[in-house]
Amino acid sequence: MPRHTVHAPEAPAAIGPYAHAAGPVGTELLYLSGQTPIDTATGALVTGDVAVQTATAFANLAAVLRAAGGSLDDVVKVNVYLVDMADFAEVNSAYAEQFTAPYPARTTVAVAGLPLGARVEIEAVAAIPVTDR
Repeated sequence: MPRHTVHAPEAPAAIGPYAHAAGPVGTELLYLSGQTPIDTATGALVTGDVAVQTATAFANLAAVLRAAGGSLDDVVKVNVYLVDMADFAEVNSAYAEQFTAPYPARTTVAVAGLPLGARVEIEAVAAIPVTDR
């Protein structure tokens, strides 16, 4: 099955050989690569607490979704990666500002480290018609 990819000019450039998002042509599932709290203007990690980092990661995900013709309202599944589970409550509060009921499914896991020293990374799956553009 052919793969459609999304490049989002408003999101930080990929720091490896991957697309901002990809999905099988002819389906409604779009898989978004994990976004860290990178400032799109500077390419550097944002300064601030984990709530600020979470908000920035979501802003970057939203930019990818806009480039694909969608929004955070189209998200059906979210994976959150934290370097410290002690940040869970703060991340959860920042997360709650991004979605309204009915909420997408979510998994949160602790990881040993994230690119550029980020404290959080967020990836998502959205239901957006994927066409061969």
